[in-house]
Amino acid sequence: MTLPVVTRFAPSPTGFLHIGGGRTALFNWLYARARGGKMLLRIEDTDRERSTEPAIAAILDGLRWLGLDWDGDVVFQNSRSARHREVAEELLAKGHAYRCYTSPEELTEMREKARGEGRSKLYDGRWRDRDTSEAPPGVKPVIRFKAPLTGETVIEDQVQGRVVWQNENLDDLVLLRSDGNPTYMLAVVVDDHDMGVTHIVRGDDHFTNAARQKQIYDALGWEVPVMAHLPLIHGPDGSKLSKRHGALGVDAYRALGYLPAALRNYLVRLGWAHGDQEIFSTEEMVAAFDLPQIGRSPARFDVAKLESLNGHYMRLTPDADLLAEVEGLLPHLPEGDKLAARITPERRRQWIAAMPGLKERAKTLIELIEGAKFILADRPIPVDEKAAALLTPEARGLMGALAAELEAAGDWDSASTEQVVRAFADRREMKLGAVAQPLRAALTGRATSPPIFDVLAVLGRTESLGRLRDVAAEERLPSA
Repeated sequence: MTLPVVTRFAPSPTGFLHIGGGRTALFNWLYARARGGKMLLRIEDTDRERSTEPAIAAILDGLRWLGLDWDGDVVFQNSRSARHREVAEELLAKGHAYRCYTSPEELTEMREKARGEGRSKLYDGRWRDRDTSEAPPGVKPVIRFKAPLTGETVIEDQVQGRVVWQNENLDDLVLLRSDGNPTYMLAVVVDDHDMGVTHIVRGDDHFTNAARQKQIYDALGWEVPVMAHLPLIHGPDGSKLSKRHGALGVDAYRALGYLPAALRNYLVRLGWAHGDQEIFSTEEMVAAFDLPQIGRSPARFDVAKLESLNGHYMRLTPDADLLAEVEGLLPHLPEGDKLAARITPERRRQWIAAMPGLKERAKTLIELIEGAKFILADRPIPVDEKAAALLTPEARGLMGALAAELEAAGDWDSASTEQVVRAFADRREMKLGAVAQPLRAALTGRATSPPIFDVLAVLGRTESLGRLRDVAAEERLPSA
């Protein structure tokens, strides 16, 4: 009988949910969902000094924003320390662990000696077979695992293939510290077993841990979960991913204006391939995902590719839904509350009407907000440097004359206003651009915008004429 698939995502709450953690969570989620299984969430908070409540909140929030749900309650590793100690005592009783009274000074000395001799095994096992009656007075021991001294430890990894360690090179790792607190290495094994985890999918920085943990499983007579160790993510230049490459928290990508669906799609293609397909719906990801399709080489993070993918998803998103994404983003921006206050029902209608032109020019929600600022501006609207250069005294006078002709237009839509502006330019023997560029500057305060006749239609007759007259009136003001 085949057990149902159970994966787990097990972050340490010492900081935000970084981009690599987001990919690991996604791969666990996809593998479980594709097989009708479960993905569990465990917060590995055994490091009490570095674990923080804000970090836990950021991890949970980041997963929810990415659309990655988990099954059951969140498990906090620290709350299970009594169970971890129980298993350590069981290993002691079975002869698979021992009390070690080595002092910190002795440990430092033996590690320096081992490194000097080029040995990977740093602890010399001096308390493996000594009687506790020889223990120095007043010293609280740690409990160490009695690792096998000969033979091999083998992992058949779903990504890395068959990997073999010589047992003579593996240390007797600490299971319980001298204060009775369990180490990460013991806690992970006990928790994965007790939670029924069948597949461990994690970064290959845990690969050496896999050998040590398998030895603990074997000593306890427990079945070892299937393992898949993911190559880490590198920067475009092949070096370790850093902040300059984009090694930010998932929350930072939200604040930069990326859509969760786009980030999910980008992350799934970091190291996993399904033919030449680049764009995946969530349903397609679930149907296609499998562990052996993950490459062994580090994936390379490419911000330009992420931006391009995000632009694709923005163009696919219905206009009203895209505005809802913007409004959901505003609480996470420094000036977001002020922007939110400016989105009146009328401006919301205008923004949705302008969305087809706006989203063609934007790759992130931040760029979309920037492009829509002409809708949210109060009169007289601010004018940037490039737009101001277009609004010469002659151009301002031209805008006043154009306003008079536009006011007489019967209908007010992009086709009707275009007809008026073209006729206006023809009568003055001017190229359309010579009128359209200062018109754009007057209406939006910028030198670039969606198509100018769409802008006129979006702003409406009253607002458009008011902005043109504001510009024309400035032409008549005395210079300072």
